[in-house]
Amino acid sequence: MDRLEAMSFIIAIMESGSLSAASRRLGKSIPTVSRRLSELEEHLKAELFQRSSRQLKLTDAGRGYIEACKRIIEQIDDAEREVSGEYVAPKGDLTATAPWGFGHMHLLPLACEFMRAYPDIRLRLVLSDRVLNPREEMIDVAIRIGNLPDSSMIATRIGSVRIVACASPSYIAKNGEPKSPADLSNHDCITVDDLAVQRTWKFEHQGREIVAPISSKLTVNTSEAAIAAAVAGAGIARVMAYKMESARQEGKLIVLLDDFERPPLPVHIVYQERKPLPLKLRAFLNWMAPRLRECLSP
Repeated sequence: MDRLEAMSFIIAIMESGSLSAASRRLGKSIPTVSRRLSELEEHLKAELFQRSSRQLKLTDAGRGYIEACKRIIEQIDDAEREVSGEYVAPKGDLTATAPWGFGHMHLLPLACEFMRAYPDIRLRLVLSDRVLNPREEMIDVAIRIGNLPDSSMIATRIGSVRIVACASPSYIAKNGEPKSPADLSNHDCITVDDLAVQRTWKFEHQGREIVAPISSKLTVNTSEAAIAAAVAGAGIARVMAYKMESARQEGKLIVLLDDFERPPLPVHIVYQERKPLPLKLRAFLNWMAPRLRECLSP
């Protein structure tokens, strides 16, 4: 039995919460994962998990053993990184994630420049609007838009993003411009929602929240589609400002109700605390953060 592999298997089981989730994370079949767990428990003469049809629950023995395994694996990883030069020069594999639209517009072009500046770093970008778990998805660094939950992650703020209402000049010429959120009930609004049509949009004025009823004839599942529909004159869309900025600069969209905008959403770069910090990650942070700040500056 490969004991280090077995340790990695049970850590994956513990962090994933089930054999099926662990099998997906490890790229192994469920029977293989289950067999490795049974072999290790037999070797230790101890039960690490209490099994039921619905869940796995760590035993007291399992909890103590897995904490020890995590320390051992981390020490081995640190030793291998040091030997491979990861703490001597910026090199090796690095995975970054960002929201889909932000990633395509800002991170991807900068990533291509970063790779030219650091040719020994192999960069993997995961662009998704789903919030990924860095530990489970093997993510080194993430860009997050919005308020962050309390966590052990290190966060560096790099800017903020406005949420704006916008419409095409042709729509405004035909239907008039709303002067307050209350006017939106008399306009065609383009909503972005996967499950149901939104009935209200929230605004703010002089510190007071305003909940405005809206009328929506078109619902789409991406903000990019909402912007395209707004450019085509289908109505008023409400999206992150950076996504419609090129259309605004081209005169295809006009920002509306800017006096009633809610506070901008913060944008952070986040990563797990590691001591020492691998030079590949430090290089990415030091190179990328100021350039992303420039992209997000008004």
